Amino acid sequence: MSDKKRFTSSRKLDHLRICAEEAVESGDAGFGGIRFVHNALPECDMGSIDLSTRFLNHSFSSPLFISAMTGGHPGTKDVNARLARAAERFGAGMGVGSQRAALENPRLDDTFSIVRDEAPHAFLVANLGAVQIRDHGIEWAERAVSMIEADALAIHLNFLQEAIQPEGDHNAIGCFAAIEALCREFKTPVIVKETGCGISAATARQCWGAGVSAIDIGGWGGTSWAAVESVRADESKNAKDRALKALGQDFCCWGIPTVVSLAEVLATGSPVIASGGIRSGLDVAKALALGADLCGMALPLLKPAMESDEALGNAIDVIHQQLMVTMFLTGSARVSALKKAPMYLTGMTRQMIDKDNPARIKR
Repeated sequence: MSDKKRFTSSRKLDHLRICAEEAVESGDAGFGGIRFVHNALPECDMGSIDLSTRFLNHSFSSPLFISAMTGGHPGTKDVNARLARAAERFGAGMGVGSQRAALENPRLDDTFSIVRDEAPHAFLVANLGAVQIRDHGIEWAERAVSMIEADALAIHLNFLQEAIQPEGDHNAIGCFAAIEALCREFKTPVIVKETGCGISAATARQCWGAGVSAIDIGGWGGTSWAAVESVRADESKNAKDRALKALGQDFCCWGIPTVVSLAEVLATGSPVIASGGIRSGLDVAKALALGADLCGMALPLLKPAMESDEALGNAIDVIHQQLMVTMFLTGSARVSALKKAPMYLTGMTRQMIDKDNPARIKR
């Protein structure tokens, strides 16, 4: 195996460890600026609340989406297996981490293919970077989907992370054209996914125009990949790499808050996955009420997934319980009803979403 391929694989284990052990969250996703109007006479049975929903012509028992986390190193296989078993058990969707390492080194395929083995009926999303699609085209897309028998392919946009990484891809030219060509030629639904900086209305319009089937907003307010890369830089034995620690810290506050990004993207089209700083079932409820179709969570599920199936199952049970209580107290017996629940929008979140707000400079 070449040094480059070995490095791609080892980086995946670094990311998993750092996310589990270090303080890598940054910002305010904006959910604190949303309050539901309490329904004192909810007229529904909490024991009969229905969490089922649909996305890209598939049925789900839960609106929780297990967001892309890992894969690509032998040490990540067990975590992916647990996450997949949870997806199967709860009828949730699941995305895998970037499959670049396995496409460079097929011996790592099983760190990803294990998810289909453990979740034969789940909605699974394959994952490649926009740069990989530009450089390798539809061949890599087909291999990524085939590897896990995926129902959709996520093209992740992680240019802040790439800018901080010593080995990052700093050239984004041609990525949009590559996504456009993929959507035109590819039979599998394509989802464009940000990884922590959010997607604006303008970028969303570009993506819909290119033919994407859905958008995963990946807003600011959760895991900061600038912070993750800052930790990696600090741990490096290379002095030049260590100098990037400060750069990563400088950009931990870069991005569009999740709630703001969600509002902007939904104003341009759907379906949409809300992700980025969703930390509870109450956050899930707020995102669904705003109009999201699914709600992605990663970091809150990572530590329990590294521990045991029981710990992961318990964590998801808590999220579902919080979601059901919220639905009950808004009189929402179904997810579709929750989308009609009245809310108060306050503070900075309201200011940023307000289309007439002069604070946003319109170009």
